[in-house]
Amino acid sequence: MRAGNRVRRSVVALGAVVVLLALTACGSGSGRERMSLMLDVGWLPKHALFISAVERGFFEAEGIDLEVMPGSGSTNTVTSVDVGRVDAGWADYGATIVSQGRGAAVKQVNQVQARSAYAVVALAGTGIDGWEDLPGKTVATEGAGAMTAMWPLALSRLGLSENDVNVVHATSAAKIPGLLAGQWDANLALYVSDQPAIDALDRQATVLKWSDLGIDLYGNGIVFSDEKLRTNPEQVKRFNRAMQKGYLWACENPREAAQDFQKEVSGFEERTIVLAVDEQCALNWGPGAAAEDFGVMDAASVQHMIDVAHRFLGLDPQARLTPADVYSNDYLTPLHRGEIIQAP
Repeated sequence: MRAGNRVRRSVVALGAVVVLLALTACGSGSGRERMSLMLDVGWLPKHALFISAVERGFFEAEGIDLEVMPGSGSTNTVTSVDVGRVDAGWADYGATIVSQGRGAAVKQVNQVQARSAYAVVALAGTGIDGWEDLPGKTVATEGAGAMTAMWPLALSRLGLSENDVNVVHATSAAKIPGLLAGQWDANLALYVSDQPAIDALDRQATVLKWSDLGIDLYGNGIVFSDEKLRTNPEQVKRFNRAMQKGYLWACENPREAAQDFQKEVSGFEERTIVLAVDEQCALNWGPGAAAEDFGVMDAASVQHMIDVAHRFLGLDPQARLTPADVYSNDYLTPLHRGEIIQAP
């Protein structure tokens, strides 16, 4: 493990974050700049790419000591970036837009997950093999999530009404145990999270991807505050270079990324982490105008996300956001599909 680039696994309390930011301002003993990245949720195998990007020296090569920390939901991550608790966040695009509509002065600057992972996830061999099997079944979802709000759109693409599929609400922690116990037939879930979790229990998942219904949305991207973009744009550019190279390197080296993750987060087998990395990396390249440029966003796709946020996610009708308010490609030197990345 590289000195000065340790990935700390504890959930950071607000007071600790304040101390961290004080250290960030001072730099580190290594002479590199300290930065912090908050993830969307608590540690999951899909996060192995971020750990590996640090452990393999990509941030060190850009003069950055990066601390990666777990999150507690994308909205909280965006808020933490907005108020300066952390330097950067990895957050859901829809949650970012809704937060911007409420006044958060942030931007998406690196769309490392160009497609969303929304899905219906069931246990293989239990009666759901395809979309045609959903009528009459019961699916569980978290009550206030974006997928819950957008479920009517998925049903409409299937030619179904809301009465055709029974929806029950469950906590995040209860969804997979309830599925295993047969309390419901499937979960509305991010398959990059739930499919590996089911694999870890030696079961196989059936995954029905919303993208197969033509519901193709931006997923999670890197968020910085407008203040940081204004006051230290070169640091953001170096961060993005390191993130892009490290992320794509991990995609090409999933076993090594899994081993990096296991050094920092216990309880997951290598095969489960590799599955999560492979599924996460399948979302790297979007369908839009910027499909061949990793991390790059296009105005039409962002406008679509704004429209979705207005229709389904509770974006304030008075929030007149434009794509230019939401994102910027100015801090990217994009990598292209098929480029070979070497670790430093």
